[in-house]
Amino acid sequence: APVKLHFPHPQNSNHKFLSTTIQVIEDDRSNRGSEPFVTGVRGQVPPLVTTNFLVKDQGNASPRYIRCTSYNIPCTSDMAKQSQVPLAAVIKPLATLPPDETLPYLVDHGESGPVRCNRCKAYMCPFMQFIEGGRRFQCCFCSCVTEVPPHYFQHLDHTGKRVDFYDRPELSLGSYEFLATVDYCKNNKFPSPPAFIFMIDVSYNAVKSGLVRLICEELKSLLDYLPREGNMEESAIRVGFVTYNKVLHFYNVKSSLAQPQMMVVSDVADMFVPLLDGFLVNVNESRTVIISLLDQIPEMFADTRETETVFGPVIQAGLEALKAAECAGKLFIFHTSLPIAEAPGKLKNRDDKKLINTDKEKTLFQPQTSFYNNLAKDCVAQGCCVDLFLFPNQYLDVATLGIVTYQTGGSIYKYAYFQVRTDQDRFLNDLRRDVQKEVGFDAVMRVRTSTGIRATDFFGAFFMSNTTDVEMAGLDCDKTITVEFKHDDKLSEDSGALLQCALLYTSCAGQRRLRIHNLSLNCCTQLADLYRNCETDTLINYLAKYAYRGVLNSPVKTVRDALINQCAQILACYRKNCASPSSAGQLILPECMKLLPVYLNCVLKSDVLQPGPEVTTDDRAYIRQLVTSMDVAETNVFFYPRLLPVVTDVDSDSLPAAIRNSEERLSKGDIYLLENGLNIFVWVGVNVQQGLIQNLFGVSSFSQISSTLNTLPVLENPFSKKVRSIIDMLQVQRSRYMKLIIVKQEDKLEMLFKQFLVEDKSLTGGASYVDFLCHMHKEIRQLLS
Repeated sequence: APVKLHFPHPQNSNHKFLSTTIQVIEDDRSNRGSEPFVTGVRGQVPPLVTTNFLVKDQGNASPRYIRCTSYNIPCTSDMAKQSQVPLAAVIKPLATLPPDETLPYLVDHGESGPVRCNRCKAYMCPFMQFIEGGRRFQCCFCSCVTEVPPHYFQHLDHTGKRVDFYDRPELSLGSYEFLATVDYCKNNKFPSPPAFIFMIDVSYNAVKSGLVRLICEELKSLLDYLPREGNMEESAIRVGFVTYNKVLHFYNVKSSLAQPQMMVVSDVADMFVPLLDGFLVNVNESRTVIISLLDQIPEMFADTRETETVFGPVIQAGLEALKAAECAGKLFIFHTSLPIAEAPGKLKNRDDKKLINTDKEKTLFQPQTSFYNNLAKDCVAQGCCVDLFLFPNQYLDVATLGIVTYQTGGSIYKYAYFQVRTDQDRFLNDLRRDVQKEVGFDAVMRVRTSTGIRATDFFGAFFMSNTTDVEMAGLDCDKTITVEFKHDDKLSEDSGALLQCALLYTSCAGQRRLRIHNLSLNCCTQLADLYRNCETDTLINYLAKYAYRGVLNSPVKTVRDALINQCAQILACYRKNCASPSSAGQLILPECMKLLPVYLNCVLKSDVLQPGPEVTTDDRAYIRQLVTSMDVAETNVFFYPRLLPVVTDVDSDSLPAAIRNSEERLSKGDIYLLENGLNIFVWVGVNVQQGLIQNLFGVSSFSQISSTLNTLPVLENPFSKKVRSIIDMLQVQRSRYMKLIIVKQEDKLEMLFKQFLVEDKSLTGGASYVDFLCHMHKEIRQLLS
């Protein structure tokens, strides 16, 4: 049933008709959280990302791997155009599964490799049709008939199913892996295991802040946690070390040496690696030399006066080292300042607030030189992924420095005004997770579709040299690729639509693999069926990415208007074609899209599309890149943060129920937590009981609470333990370690906190939810009249 909101007078619009995110989330939890989600049926809409549920793969990929904007696709392109609902899939090929779900099986077909369609090259999957007693199969993507290789032949049962159906993952499951043969490898030879190279900025700021010492200390223990394959005793990944300021220092840590050796390359204009043997080593063999090096680095540069850094040559050096070792790998670069030293990729400070809200604003998001785009291309060709840890005290041009990270499939982390005392927890947690997480190297992804639709557009952290292959030097378990589909023919309700995502990659042990995800969707001739099977969270994920890419080429105002217009068209089409006639004073929303306006308003108010005065150019570039590869659960909490009252009932183990994101929900006598995936705020009301303050902060009154705390004190009482355990639960759910910020009511930090109360009017001019609904209603009425 559609949701009807009455607007007799926009001024006194009736609150009780507003759809609340909290209600929708809670309803889905209670209705769909208890039963497993079984994937056998075509076109099923999964539970929401906010619901905890178990997945049983019975032929379609789990929603942890693929989520769609709609699970029922219009049969014709005219119908799709009329509805304006984008048809897209958010794909997370290496997603981490909860412990009680089975990892994809690895299938080994030996020398001959996986069985594929002769024409379109789709891989064997549950939707292929076996014919002629099992001697041939008809492709479910392009209908071509292919001979079954003799070694793969099997008889069919009376229903036309192969009798080994349940023994073969590729016939009965939506997701599985194939072991790739040598034909799937570069230069037709099996890859070597990848390497990790740690590249540490040792300029004045990095040393003085204590950052260099912190990194070296942490690496000593972290080297025992490099990713490894299943049951292997130790990681196959080799490691290397570089330090740099205006020049680069390479280190020989060969196991036979008594002491590490340093080699300096001062000609940064023509980068080369001064040693091959002894640069990339096995951790266990060279442990004593590595530990010795990590002890010495902070001492060697303790008295440095060098403030200038290079950046381009650092990436070139890592790239050259991987080339020489003939392997893929990842560079971990720890960098502090705008690279103004004379070198390739040198940058100038072009930060200019005056460009905001002008036609030139887009230049702030574009790289200032093509040098890094070209470098990124070379990195992708080698399988050299770049992860960037930034520690800026001022502008350092994330829009330009981030290009190589972005196009190689890497991650950026940013710690402005880094101080060891307050920021080390967050940085070290991020670094540990980044080093340990599952990652595939030298990856190529292709999405095949059944006749009638095709993949036309892609969003994410990757590189494309043609129109079909998404290339990533590295792809980790947190990264998503968003794919948009368009019609190139009619679809039929009977056969539905299929997609197959095939990811070719090298595992951390150097094994070449193919990970396959399949999904079958319904097709409809009635618009009502489309509107009944949409997924708003995925839709918002797509729309945000589309808008965030738009700011590279258009003024922000144009991008915002286009977003509002598209959503108005989606809702106007529903009202015109699917809703029963009703008064013009009613705003009518489809049941599964009733949160579209509240979430869309949040996207419009985000720092990229509507920056407040305190948002830096670098922050906007950083957030733009971050959101582009987020999954649906991450964009959900990023745009509509989770606000939790801290209840004093210390016996319950579960998280408290969230409340609406509005100031009128906050009571002066209570404490609240708000999280958005990057930050956790602890908001303390002015009238909170003294006992609670004592138990949580270890001080006797509200005025004594320090706003500079970045962790809660560890106190031995049930309330302190309870709140800290809630914070730990929230941290575990997110891919980054969130920064903890204490906000006292009526304190200056409250201004920052209020930006996240997204249902209210924002200080930068963003509309409240109620006002925005009135605005959407007006837009829809204009379209209909």
